[in-house]
Amino acid sequence: MDGQKGVLEKEANPSYIDTPIPSFIPYKMPIQQQIKEWREFICGWGAAVVNVTVTFPINKVMFRQQLCGMSAMKAVRQMKKEGIRNLYRGLLSPFLQKSTSMSLMFGLYYHFQRELNHHFPTVWLPVKQVTAGMIAGTVEAILTPFERVQVLMQDKRNYNKYSNTVHAVKELYKYGLCEYYRGLTPILLRNGPSNVAFFMTRDYIIASYPSFKKETSKVMLDFISGALLGALISTISYPINVVKVRMQAQVGGPFDGFIRTSYVLFSEREWKLTKVYRGVHINYTRAFISWGVINATYGYLIRYLFPEDTDF
Repeated sequence: MDGQKGVLEKEANPSYIDTPIPSFIPYKMPIQQQIKEWREFICGWGAAVVNVTVTFPINKVMFRQQLCGMSAMKAVRQMKKEGIRNLYRGLLSPFLQKSTSMSLMFGLYYHFQRELNHHFPTVWLPVKQVTAGMIAGTVEAILTPFERVQVLMQDKRNYNKYSNTVHAVKELYKYGLCEYYRGLTPILLRNGPSNVAFFMTRDYIIASYPSFKKETSKVMLDFISGALLGALISTISYPINVVKVRMQAQVGGPFDGFIRTSYVLFSEREWKLTKVYRGVHINYTRAFISWGVINATYGYLIRYLFPEDTDF
């Protein structure tokens, strides 16, 4: 009798399916609700696609300054000499990495925050925000191989060594799976705290300006807040990224730790922060544009695709 009743319910409401896509979605949830559960993942992915396309050339200039310590103008002249054909060389890896990373960053943060709010309603909100941000940042670190390959593809010394991203991935495999995760420590040190700082401040800004009605005002607020946050956070974490690039530029050989690599790098640059921070102006310019685009695009997509949600 119960089985017949279940069949009738399915026929009466075909929007229910037996096997939900994500494991954390309850059984027999309507399709519309399932899509809603993925909203932050979807919008985070869309924001990253727009961002990577716009900022890739700027990121390439900054990378060369980090790796070689050259000036911005020298890096630009070098890239100009290499031609337009090589301008977007190595795009596939950051495209896959950033789109997946942004999807996980936004999606996991708000998912874990909802779960923590549900299971621990009495815990102080900032504690739940910090926890959600750290967990999301740690999970993002599984994408380290994308950053690893991106470093190799952007390094001029590897132009004749790796013909494309797939070739680089195959060559790294010869050294074992651990080679894909070279530089994991600085990525972990960067991701979690950066997520916490970004989302806690972002949520505070959104809550502080609930009266904005016009879409243009909301987009401008998202862009400016995201741009300022991104520029500040990326500037603070810049030395960590410099060490990460140095670690990931090596292929094969011993796995020097974060502390040892930092010591060698600072020694080579005469223990001067000005030399360690070389390229930081390109970095915060890129971050300003990048995070402004990401935050504005994400906010717009959330409001456009999911207008019924008023909690974001």
